Amino acid sequence: MSEWLKGRRGWVALIPFTLLAAGLAFLFARLPAPGGVEILPRPTAVVIPTPTPSPVRVYVSGAVKSPGVYTLPPGSIVQDAVGMAGGFADGADLSSVNLAARLSDGQQVQVLLKGESRPNRTPQAAATPSGPVNINTASASELESLPSIGPVLAQIIIQYRQEHGPFRTVDALLLVPGIGPATLEKIRGFITLD
Repeated sequence: MSEWLKGRRGWVALIPFTLLAAGLAFLFARLPAPGGVEILPRPTAVVIPTPTPSPVRVYVSGAVKSPGVYTLPPGSIVQDAVGMAGGFADGADLSSVNLAARLSDGQQVQVLLKGESRPNRTPQAAATPSGPVNINTASASELESLPSIGPVLAQIIIQYRQEHGPFRTVDALLLVPGIGPATLEKIRGFITLD
């Protein structure tokens, strides 16, 4: 046995050096590249979520079973709005609306009765209320007498008031969707809180 070991002594002596060299190679492989640049793994793709479209509010009026303001999902069509309003009332002229038309926020869908024609509307700016309109108690028709306030916006004001309580200041109207600074300035002289 000792003869066998004597013949291989040179190879046995190389084992520690081989292990040392392998360890050093492993350590050098883990060090940053020359120049202070560290090679990092390839980054994964960043997924940016697409914005969620907002629902649309529409005013459905005329020959439907339950006229009113309805909130529908984005991409809804007139047929969806009529369905939310309970469907067509007896005597409704189905051809008075395009059931396939896409809805937009603040739109009015008016269904006519058979034989009825659309009324000629005067511009809202020409209408002025007879006295100050209390925005905390006004009906839809009283709100519609204000400049730049039509049926849809009047319903939205009433709905906002029901959900959030009475307006504490005139400027709080800016919180109502559809009312901006220009509209508020047009109606400021015609409204009151009490």
